[in-house]
Amino acid sequence: MLYVTYALNFLLMIAIPILLGWFLRKRWGLPWRLFFIGGVTFILSQVFHIPLNAGLTLAFRQNLLPGPPEAYRPLFNAVTLGLTAALTEELARYFVLRTTLRHARTWRQAVMFGAGHGGVEAILLGILAGLAYVNLVLLRQSPDLLSGLPSEQLQLVNEQLQAYWSAPWYLSLLGAVERVFALCVQISLAVLVMQSFLRRQLGWLFLAIVWHWVVDAVSVYSLPHLGPLGTEGIVALTALISLAIIFTLRSPESAEPAMPPEPTPPSADLPFAARDLTPDDDALDRSRYIS
Repeated sequence: MLYVTYALNFLLMIAIPILLGWFLRKRWGLPWRLFFIGGVTFILSQVFHIPLNAGLTLAFRQNLLPGPPEAYRPLFNAVTLGLTAALTEELARYFVLRTTLRHARTWRQAVMFGAGHGGVEAILLGILAGLAYVNLVLLRQSPDLLSGLPSEQLQLVNEQLQAYWSAPWYLSLLGAVERVFALCVQISLAVLVMQSFLRRQLGWLFLAIVWHWVVDAVSVYSLPHLGPLGTEGIVALTALISLAIIFTLRSPESAEPAMPPEPTPPSADLPFAARDLTPDDDALDRSRYIS
């Protein structure tokens, strides 16, 4: 059964954001461009996020930066990782909304933009999960592929294979479930950052950074203490809060502007002379009595 559920997991991670983008496109008539730019924004943020984390890790290992006591290291790591993710992603989101998407200033556009940001993240993680699945299937069916490994590495790989293929079936689907929750969070963050332009208050960007920081830090810290199910429960709670943020901020000032009515064309069955706007003497005389 795990063959099916693991495959379903990574396929859903790829399909769900695409279906969400398609739904928003059909429902609101928004262009795919918003979705794609949201995805590029996520990739842009990782250009800074990944080297930043690598640099900080190296600095702590070489004692270039003072590290925390051993007892506080899990909390310190969670807070630091959450902060670097929040800063790089939200500042990238703000930069794109200020430049490339400077004409996108509605709540619906923020939702589509956030769906693209979280959607491409989910798609990339789904591709990685799919590659890992194929690799682990091959290793399970052809153990001789591991014959060239040193004994210590061979033992480690066998332990990983055993853990992967002995997991309960419902744990094999947690990746897709988590991406649904993460999409809610990412859309709420896009809506928060959009408020800094709609309301012209930079404090909304600060709120987005703090909310992102809290969500990531709590998730990272919870995993070794609560396990995968407990952590997903907390992530589900953050998704519910994110949905509340999304719909609470759907205010009149951020609603889609009403389109002006189309002008009524002149009747096609009248000759051109009858539609001449130059008044004659009789018309001028009658106009004296119009108040």
